[in-house]
Amino acid sequence: MGAIFKRDLRAYFKSPLGYVYLAAFILVLNIYFYITNVYSGSSDIQNIFSFIVTMCVFLIPILTMRTFSEDYKQKTDQLLLTAPVRLSGIVLGKFFAALVVFLIGVCITLVYVVIVATWGDLAFATVLGNYVAICATAMAFISIGVFISSLTQNQLVACIVTVAVFLGLYLLNSAYSLLSATWAKNLIYYFSVFRRYYNFTQGIFSFSDLIFYLSVAGTFIFLTVRMLERKRWS
Repeated sequence: MGAIFKRDLRAYFKSPLGYVYLAAFILVLNIYFYITNVYSGSSDIQNIFSFIVTMCVFLIPILTMRTFSEDYKQKTDQLLLTAPVRLSGIVLGKFFAALVVFLIGVCITLVYVVIVATWGDLAFATVLGNYVAICATAMAFISIGVFISSLTQNQLVACIVTVAVFLGLYLLNSAYSLLSATWAKNLIYYFSVFRRYYNFTQGIFSFSDLIFYLSVAGTFIFLTVRMLERKRWS
């Protein structure tokens, strides 16, 4: 796993992809922070984390589209599948490489925390809970993106399909407020990646929601391993 992780992490920064991703992430986040906190004089930093989750819809597909699709296109997947490495190690190495790049971008929010703590009141426990939650949420999103990338050799297709899936999940979350039936709301909440994150923005650290995100990540990592296993024996 370690060799795959280092290989993929280096690959992000040997091409413009990693730099373009981080530049876009930081630029958009800085503009949002300036408008919602600096310009308006607000010390509510929870909105930043909610916005990051929304950004995941469009930014994480950029990170994950190349994880397996590039190997398929360059025919290097045969080297991976025939190497004396466990398939789970291959998947986890690529998964954690994408996660680290994502978390590098999230680290910029530490500057916002320092600014808000210096000039206003800050609930550090809530902020810490949001960092844990954003990491778990990113794991769920990245695992889905990695799985979709394992289905095609076309990076653009992988990106578009991942965005479509994430938009579908976002629309599912939007439907929550439009429904009146309790059973329907409970059903949407059970599957909603975005709705579950709302608890963390309100300062409520929910272990059940955290386990949900980790379960989603584990499920799609497992499915990706099964997909590679199918390719190995085909």
